[in-house]
Amino acid sequence: MLEIKLQWLDIIIACIMDIIFGDPYNFPHPVKLMGKLISFEEALARKFFKEKGLIIAGFFIVFLNIVLAYAIPWFILNLAKFNYFLFHAVNIFLIYTTVASRCLKDEAMKIYYALEKSLDEARYRLSFIVGRDTKNLDEREIIRATVETVAENTSDGVIAPLFYAVFGTPFAIVYKMVNTMDSMLGYLNDKYKYIGFFPAKTDDVLNFIPARLTGFLMIISGVVSYNFKEAFRIMIRDRKNHKSPNCAYPEGAVAGLLGVQLGGDNFYFGELVKKPKIGDKKRELEIEDIKRAVSIMFAAEGVFIFGLILSILMF
Repeated sequence: MLEIKLQWLDIIIACIMDIIFGDPYNFPHPVKLMGKLISFEEALARKFFKEKGLIIAGFFIVFLNIVLAYAIPWFILNLAKFNYFLFHAVNIFLIYTTVASRCLKDEAMKIYYALEKSLDEARYRLSFIVGRDTKNLDEREIIRATVETVAENTSDGVIAPLFYAVFGTPFAIVYKMVNTMDSMLGYLNDKYKYIGFFPAKTDDVLNFIPARLTGFLMIISGVVSYNFKEAFRIMIRDRKNHKSPNCAYPEGAVAGLLGVQLGGDNFYFGELVKKPKIGDKKRELEIEDIKRAVSIMFAAEGVFIFGLILSILMF
C-alpha cells in the first residue's frame, strides 16, 4: 500500500510541477519524439502499403508504439530503482511530461489576448491547437473552437494521463502515445481514413473512462459557481452528439456549466464535416468564456488531486 501511496504522491507533485513550469519550448518533450516517430512510421507505411492495406499498417504502428511506450519508461524506472530518491525524481518527471494543463491554459490565453488585437492573429494562434481550418472563422467561432479544445483536452491532456498514472507511470506514457497517434493519424478524410482507423479506435477505447470521469469532475467542480444540475442534464442528454464516443462528455459538461452551445459544423482540410450541437444556446459565446473554460479545467484537475490526497490520508 505504501508503494501505491507514493505513486499517488508523485502524481500530485508532477501536477504542481506542470502548473509551475508548463512545457518550455526548448524542452525535449517526449511527445515531440513520439511525433517524429509516428511521422517516420507513416511515411514508411505509405511506401509499402496502399489503400485498405494501410489499415494493417495502422495496426502495426499502434502495436509497436504501445510496446515502446510501455517498455522504455518501465526500463528507465527499473534502472533508477537502486536509489530511492532518483527513482521518484525520474517517476515524477515522466508523469509531469504527460500532463498539459499549464500548456493548455497558455495556448488558450494566447487566443484570448489575440482576439483583443485582430481576428487574423487569433486565427493564427488557434491553428496551433485545433485540427479544423481556421482561416475563415469569425470571433464567435474562434471562441467556440477554443472552449471546445480546452474542454476536450481537459480529458485528453489532463485527467486521462493522471487516471492512467494511478495504475503506473508506463500506462500514462502509453496513453500519451495513443493520444498522439490519434491526433496525427486519426482523421476521417480520404488521406487518413485507412491508416488512422486503428489509432482512432484505440484512442476511443483508452478515453472511454477518462472522458466520462472528466465530465463528472467538471460538474463537481462547478457546484459552487455554476448550475451543476443543468450541466449534468446537458452532459447526459447530449453525450452522443459527437462523432467521437467520448468528446461530448467534457464538452457537454462545459456547455451546461456555461449555459452556451458548442459543437456544429467545421471544415477540415477544406472539407465540410457536419456535427450536431451540444448544449442549449441560453446566451451567445463571449471572449470571457475562454477564461471560464480554463478555470473549469483547473478546477476539475483540483478535484482529481483532492481525491488522491483524501485516498492517501484514508488508506
